[in-house]
Amino acid sequence: MTPRQVQVLVYRPDDPRPFAELIRARPGVTLHVTSSPDEAARVAPDLDVIFGWKVPPALYEKTTKLAWFQVMGAGVDWVLVPALPRRVVVTRVPGVFGPWMAEYVLTWCGYVVQRIDAYRAAQRERRWLETLPARLGGTTLTIVGLGDIGRTIARAARAAGMRVVGVSRTGAAVAGIDRIYRARDLRHAIAVADWLVLTVPLTPATRGLIGREELAVMKASAWLINIARGAVVDEAALLDALGRRAIGGAVLDVFATEPLPPDHPFWTLDNVVVTPHIAGPDVAEEIVPVFRDNLARFVAGRPLRHVVDRRRGY
Repeated sequence: MTPRQVQVLVYRPDDPRPFAELIRARPGVTLHVTSSPDEAARVAPDLDVIFGWKVPPALYEKTTKLAWFQVMGAGVDWVLVPALPRRVVVTRVPGVFGPWMAEYVLTWCGYVVQRIDAYRAAQRERRWLETLPARLGGTTLTIVGLGDIGRTIARAARAAGMRVVGVSRTGAAVAGIDRIYRARDLRHAIAVADWLVLTVPLTPATRGLIGREELAVMKASAWLINIARGAVVDEAALLDALGRRAIGGAVLDVFATEPLPPDHPFWTLDNVVVTPHIAGPDVAEEIVPVFRDNLARFVAGRPLRHVVDRRRGY
């Protein structure tokens, strides 16, 4: 009797083909590649695996055999919805996004201390600006969330001569981080920060984590850098703090509503940098090898790697 083919859906609402083209043909595997919810729904009852991004939750209800979901992006909060059957194993992509996000963080920290805005404005005015830059070295960077991404940022910051403080659920020691606080002591870690970097996953415990009380203990010169999820920050409280110059500024790559609406005040504030959720891009050449490894394991009946703890949400 011929073994049943493993049915795999590669789905993205933009263009899934660059990802599908890098998945090597494998005996026993049939690939379905689409960006159409209707086409995905037609094959849903036969699917064993989904390799995807922004899959419509309504699709899960049509799957009867789905056993594994490999996420393409850094976050998994959008996958862990009630519609996803509990039998489905969700896996993430480690080791890919940290280097991108570390470069993002240090670039924007450098942008601030090197006074890039001021020098570029002076250049446009053909004006010799007698203002000196500052240095990153010696400043304190507090990272809230010490998973793979947070630890990678910490190493890069240390290499730049920065003091690194971390916040984690357990407070366990991590090599290269000067001091680690438990989550319950979050405000103590925020108070010492020149740069407050958010890398936590979005879970019930982290939704609204940074609110008025947390912003109130930040230094007046400190900058908030959010590369986690928009909902981790109380945006109304942040707007108030920025408008009053209670903090130095914010670099925001994620927002409660994406794309950020054209009439949102963040666009107009001179102490805010807005980027369109690009701090950790999902590059096919970097993500597909993780999926290929797990697909070989799945076909062979071996345990999958990088499994998400659905109870914790990461």
